[in-house]
Amino acid sequence: MDAAETAASARAGAVSGIGIDRGDGMGRLTTVPASAVLLGIAGLIPFIGFAALSVSGSDVGLGMIGLSPRTILSAYGAVIASFLGGIRWGVAAARGAGWPDYLLAIVPSLLAWTALAAPAPWDLRMLGVLVLVWGLVDQDLSRRGLVPVWMSRMRLVLSGVAGASLLVAA
Repeated sequence: MDAAETAASARAGAVSGIGIDRGDGMGRLTTVPASAVLLGIAGLIPFIGFAALSVSGSDVGLGMIGLSPRTILSAYGAVIASFLGGIRWGVAAARGAGWPDYLLAIVPSLLAWTALAAPAPWDLRMLGVLVLVWGLVDQDLSRRGLVPVWMSRMRLVLSGVAGASLLVAA
């Protein structure tokens, strides 16, 4: 990384790393923006926290308002699964993709909605597997040059932690 790229990366709030990939003609940023890392980690807090509460049997007073950590975890997992489909939809729209990408984009929302109707423990099992598998499914986006490489790598880590949290709580 030359001095200009280092300065640009620092101004953008990027995590020190790989630099800019100029080999594909797209100039794809391969350094992970700090905002993506911080928000990605923040998004794991509900997964880890509510999974821990579910396993411990504690409801930290949520029962007083008719909720449980498990119910919140299930709802959050479904919302995030839908968000994952939204990523593909957004990429498809931005890049002029065809039917296959749009059809694939709606799968997480439909499966998450189905999981919410499933009895325990199948709801969290379905959501956990969905989030784990979708981390792998979306790896084609970076291979096709549709998203930066860092995004696919970060998605694997985030999907791994989120999916594991759902499965542990199941």
